[in-house]
Amino acid sequence: MKILNDHSLQDLNTFKINVKAKFFAEIFSVEKSQELLADKNLEKEKKFVLGGGSNILFTKNFNGLVIKNSIPGIKVIEDNIDSVLIEAGAGVNWDDLVKFCVDKNYGGIENLSFIPGTVGAAPIQNIGAYGQELTETFQSLEAVSISSLKFKTFVKDECKFAYRYSIFKEELKNQFIITSIKLKLKKNPLVKSDYGDIRTSLEKSKIIEPTIADVRKTIIQIRKDKLPDQLVIGNAGSFFKNPIVDNKRFEIIKVENNDVVAFKVDENSVKIAAGWLIEKCGWKGKRVGNVGTYLKHSLIIVNHDDATGAEVLEFAMRIKEEVESKFGIILEEEVNII
Repeated sequence: MKILNDHSLQDLNTFKINVKAKFFAEIFSVEKSQELLADKNLEKEKKFVLGGGSNILFTKNFNGLVIKNSIPGIKVIEDNIDSVLIEAGAGVNWDDLVKFCVDKNYGGIENLSFIPGTVGAAPIQNIGAYGQELTETFQSLEAVSISSLKFKTFVKDECKFAYRYSIFKEELKNQFIITSIKLKLKKNPLVKSDYGDIRTSLEKSKIIEPTIADVRKTIIQIRKDKLPDQLVIGNAGSFFKNPIVDNKRFEIIKVENNDVVAFKVDENSVKIAAGWLIEKCGWKGKRVGNVGTYLKHSLIIVNHDDATGAEVLEFAMRIKEEVESKFGIILEEEVNII
């Protein structure tokens, strides 16, 4: 296996931040992951597992080993009357997996179409969009311990999934390399088309009884219209999570802002759109030096012209400060800051 020294990560993170890894290696199999971790010359090096680089902000060079997880493969491992069990390698492009499933009319992840990144990163972030979350179809994942090299199967409950959260974001952060995941999908799927702009877009296309393929096509177009192309302008999608507040805090905000964009979570709490909060603070489309927010979506911070990670982070912290000052809400980063 080739180990590279002082390897540039600029083309391996969607923010296009120009940083380097002290050591770099790419793995294409479970066996190679174990071989790499067993390398005595690297055992004391700090390690970081990189997927698609679409949810990361590098603020400095990485003084250790960056492992690019490129383990491939998609296969049906169980085929029942009403459902199938799909196994996918952690290095598979997430949207390629969605396309594979939708093409076969396996339903349950079609609303997660066009989310950037890899399969292995999906459970870490517990990805969700347009009324669907990974947890709805997730069954288990396989992972190898970075310290012991032993394999472990994590079932859903062990992953401690919550809103954009899993056990791998805190308790077990950087302790495992996820090698594959298993999802249970439906052969006769129920179409979810009432979230966000999906229904309106379908009606404009005169689609009355949409299939999951129709929903996928519609969501891809919505995302293309709303979000910047990561190949053209550096960004990591939504930089902050949508904050959840109690009803009392929400009512205070609503009294002064009857246009507040929010969604009921349960009887006691409401999720407020972080993009709305940021826009209300005057940051939509704003640019400071090489960094700014996207003109069409204030929740997305963009790298206009070779910004450093430190510049991006400073810009994000200014947004946080103003949102807290105006609304009393502390935004939490969705992007993983390294």
